[in-house]
Amino acid sequence: MFRSLHMKLVLIMLLLITSLMTVVGAFLMTSITDFYVDAFYQQMESVFGDSNPSNAAFVDSLRRQPALAGDVSEAVETLQDIVETRAGDLGIDSRTRNYYILDGATGQYLAGSDGQESFQRLQTTHNLLTARNSIASGSDLVGDASDITASYMDVAIPITAGDYNFIIYIYDNRDTVSELNGQLFLIIAQALLVGLLISVLLSFLLSKTMITPIERLTEGAERVAAGDFGSTIEVESTDEIGILTTTFNDMAAVLRDTLAAVENERNKLDTLFLHMTDGVVAFASDGSILTSNPAASQMLGREVSFYDYDALFGEQVPFRKILALQRPDFLSVELTAGERILELYLAPFSDGEDGGVMAVMHDVTAQRKNEEMRKEFVANVSHELRTPLTNVRSYAETIRDSEDIPRSVENSFLDIIISETDRMTRIVQDLLTLSRLDSGRADMKMIRFPFREAIESVCRAVELEAQRHGHTLVRSYGRTLPLITGDRSRIEQVMMNVLSNAIKYTPDGGTITVDAGVTGKNVWMEVSDTGIGIPAADRERIFDRFYRVDKARSRESGGTGLGLSIAREIVLRHHGTIALSDHSGPGTTVRIVLPIHQAEEQGHA
Repeated sequence: MFRSLHMKLVLIMLLLITSLMTVVGAFLMTSITDFYVDAFYQQMESVFGDSNPSNAAFVDSLRRQPALAGDVSEAVETLQDIVETRAGDLGIDSRTRNYYILDGATGQYLAGSDGQESFQRLQTTHNLLTARNSIASGSDLVGDASDITASYMDVAIPITAGDYNFIIYIYDNRDTVSELNGQLFLIIAQALLVGLLISVLLSFLLSKTMITPIERLTEGAERVAAGDFGSTIEVESTDEIGILTTTFNDMAAVLRDTLAAVENERNKLDTLFLHMTDGVVAFASDGSILTSNPAASQMLGREVSFYDYDALFGEQVPFRKILALQRPDFLSVELTAGERILELYLAPFSDGEDGGVMAVMHDVTAQRKNEEMRKEFVANVSHELRTPLTNVRSYAETIRDSEDIPRSVENSFLDIIISETDRMTRIVQDLLTLSRLDSGRADMKMIRFPFREAIESVCRAVELEAQRHGHTLVRSYGRTLPLITGDRSRIEQVMMNVLSNAIKYTPDGGTITVDAGVTGKNVWMEVSDTGIGIPAADRERIFDRFYRVDKARSRESGGTGLGLSIAREIVLRHHGTIALSDHSGPGTTVRIVLPIHQAEEQGHA
């Protein structure tokens, strides 16, 4: 019932009016009581006090005249007559306020404005005891203590008149105050009833004025919560409610734009998360998986959503150890998943109880292979250069240390030194060529030239070498071949390398066949031989740098192991391919494929 804002406002108004009237009534009734109490004692002070000379004469007459009386009765009558003269000033009305003349020693009733029976019904008060004690001690201390909580007002004045001791006791039963407070309470109750009726009406009007725009704001908030940010609430006033409505409309517009921007960013992040090459897995605080991207499953070789942290990475790092880290600290470990080498980075993504662990995996397989290849490359270069250098040093030292060496032997040693020097020169030259190709500094002089003429030029260059080994060089490119675009000298270098290898690694008396043709937008050239062939285990690595199938024979023939690597780099720079083709029988077939037009030339066209 009281959950309604209408009823809350009505209840608040009722409580406000009731509380206000209660406080006001209590304040008025207390003030009236205080006023009458203060007025009573001020009135007594004005009659019996010493501040006024006339009061001093009156008090002196109370003490002097009764002392002249012949007996107690006459003294009491004299004292009563004197008090009666000031009864009006004392406010004696015989109904609510009376005076009594009491014996100073015993406190017994002697005379008064009311009868003895009425006095006997009164209790012995503090002021009365004060006056009796004052007479007993011989002082003139008046009992005039005020007590607002008492149901009466009184004052007791000790009177010593010669041999007689009396107490003039003024007692007010406060009936006047009680009646006035009763009337005041009735007036306050009537005013409270009228105030409650008015407050109910005003509270309903006020609540209606306030609740209607709030209800519209509530409806607008419900629409916003449901995702409707387009509708606005009509502003009907310029007060605080109107400002709140305007602010709500502005907030809805800003929220709409913000959510659109957040949605856009979320879509970007989702796209990035789904298509990023690094694997990402998020774990909850209990080790279960919150989310993961496809790269994570691909790297680990299994669907990670079916597992938890312990099953995936528990052997590498305990889950609680990661949760104990403080951001931005993290741990990195390396793990092997099948043939992949992964760098795993683990870090907590929240310091609270609802936190978890984020795992990021980076595939470093290629990097590790490159490092191994680099190490192997450095080792090969060192080995290739150390061998001829050792030979050069050995023969040079022999020539220097031998004084009677024959001239023919010296010339032979010098020929070996020159040969080894040429070999080192070729190695360095090949390394420089590969370095330029890797760094992109090897400029390609692209021209249009006949593909058939380039093949024929290379065949003529190696023809004498082939004949020296007793090989038969067969040309099968009699058909017409087109012009192609490329660096002719570099392409002829590739052809020369392939033909030279075929001649070197074919036993004497073999057959070398050169064929060429056109396929679509490409030209191709194949060199087949009847040589020693290449084992299946070595076919994938023959284009690696310094790789030799028969290392001993390669060095004997002066090979460096870089020729096919250089050939592949040149062909790749021409957007072509070089690879081994299927070959029937003993021997090897190398196929070179080149585009007729280069990409730049096609773009200009």
